[in-house]
Order: sequence, then C-alpha cells, then structure tokens
Amino acid sequence: MTQLRTGFIGIGLMGNPMTRRLLGTGVDVTVWNRTAAKADTLREDGARVAATIGELVAGVDVVMLCLANTEVVEAVVFGEGGVAEHGHRGQILIDFSSSDPEATREFAGRLKDACGMRWIDCPVSGGVAGAEAGSLVMMAGGEASEIDAIRPLLAPLSARVTHMGPLGAGQVTKVCNQMVVGCQAAVLAEMVALAEASGVDASRLVEALAGGFADSTPFRILTPRMAKSDFDDPPWHLRTLLKDLDMAVAQSQRSGSATPMSGLAAQLMRAHAGRGHAEHDPAILVEAYRPVDEEDGT
Repeated sequence: MTQLRTGFIGIGLMGNPMTRRLLGTGVDVTVWNRTAAKADTLREDGARVAATIGELVAGVDVVMLCLANTEVVEAVVFGEGGVAEHGHRGQILIDFSSSDPEATREFAGRLKDACGMRWIDCPVSGGVAGAEAGSLVMMAGGEASEIDAIRPLLAPLSARVTHMGPLGAGQVTKVCNQMVVGCQAAVLAEMVALAEASGVDASRLVEALAGGFADSTPFRILTPRMAKSDFDDPPWHLRTLLKDLDMAVAQSQRSGSATPMSGLAAQLMRAHAGRGHAEHDPAILVEAYRPVDEEDGT
C-alpha cells in the first residue's frame, strides 16, 4: 500500500506537513492546490506538481483531500474538471477534511455512481504540530476492509487510526471532538478574563493547573495565547472552529440530540468573527470579556 501512487489535494496548514511526511517515507506523491504557489514549495522535497486535478487523478491510485470545508470538497470533487470527471474504478479517495457527515455520505454515493471510486472519510485531530510529527489522531468511516488496507499508507501521518463505522461515521466523530474543543475554547476565555479581573497572573494558569482535572491540550495551547493576547499568525482559525460547531448543531437537528452548549459557543464565536476576527486564533475570544479601553474603544 505504501508503494501506491498518491495524490494530495489541499496544501494548506495541515496538507503541507502531511505531504512532507509521506514524501519523507518514500511515498510517491503528486500534489495539486488551488493556489499553485503552495504546491510548488513541495517540488524540492520530491513531489510532482500537477497542473490540473485531472492530471493528478490520472497518475495516482489514491487521492487524498485536506480542504477547508464541505463546500470546497464538493467543488474539488464534483466541479468542472474535478476528481469525479477523471476518476475510475479501483481508485480510493481519502478525505481528511472536516466535512458535514450527511454531505459526506451523499458525496460518496455520487462519486461511486460517477466513476466507481470508493470514498473513505478520515478527518484528523492534532493540529499542525501533530501533522508535522506524524502523530495525528484519525477517525475513519467506511468499509472495515478498505480502512485496514490503507493503514500502512496512513502510518507516517498518524499515531492512531480508529474505524468508527460506515461512511460518515468518521465525520460524526470529528464533530464530537470539535464540540469538546469549541466549548473548551469558550470557557477558557471566560476563565482567563476572570483571573485577570481578579488580580491573578493568567500566564501562570497552565503551570498551576497542569495535571489536574482542568488540564487538556486546548487548555495548554489557548490559555498562554489568551494571557499574552497572542492572536496573530495562528496555527488554526476562529472561522474553522465556528464551522465545526455549526456542523455539530446541524447534526444534532438531524439526529434529534440536543447541543445547547455547542450552540451557545457557536453564537459567541459568530459574534466575534463578525467583528473582523474570523482569521484570528480562537484565543481572540478572551477579548469578549476584557474591559473596554475607553481611550481607543477596544
């Protein structure tokens, strides 16, 4: 499986280090990106850069996607000149993107009908650091035999690949992950602001609470950035977390399950994104609770 020719579409914050990991272990990789310059940076690492999606699909056995959202996935796969136009039976599409579960099931059926390609939804968690270290956690949906077959190909990228069930189950699991992360981000903002307003040095919260029940990866990442007001050049974006919480609310409506905390966190993030903070780190949420500076209005 590691000798299969692999195509990677989506050379962004996650896709770039994931592709480098594959290349570093000898996997034959062809890349394509809507912004061509991002793909060109991988040439010196041994990647072939395709001029079109069709060129990429024609030369590979496996197509990997790591894209911004459900809409972009649909455009890349089913848009003019997309994967569906050029794919064929025997090829596999592995989608690492965080996409809507219901749309994922629909996409898989459409792709199979269009060209015979099989679809595996395999969203990831672990952020850029996990992508660089090859320690991503992957949650996969699809046929068990197909997921078992691709495990060797995913090994350079992941610490663990868990088969969660049929198509779409991986995306539902990622939604569950993001519900926890999103709600944590919202309450961490409240916590840091409360500490500051009470005269506590918020920069020492991680040291003080490490190893206790409040400790977590989001806590260790977001709390120092909130305390330092470090919101620029983020490893992830507020808009991404908001998108995932919106998917959680949509999935809850389909399944008849209540998500009041996720819905509240989404509304807080939506309000902050509407003030021009969509491209900032989620740590920017702390600003919603800090006192307004009467001199500059911030």
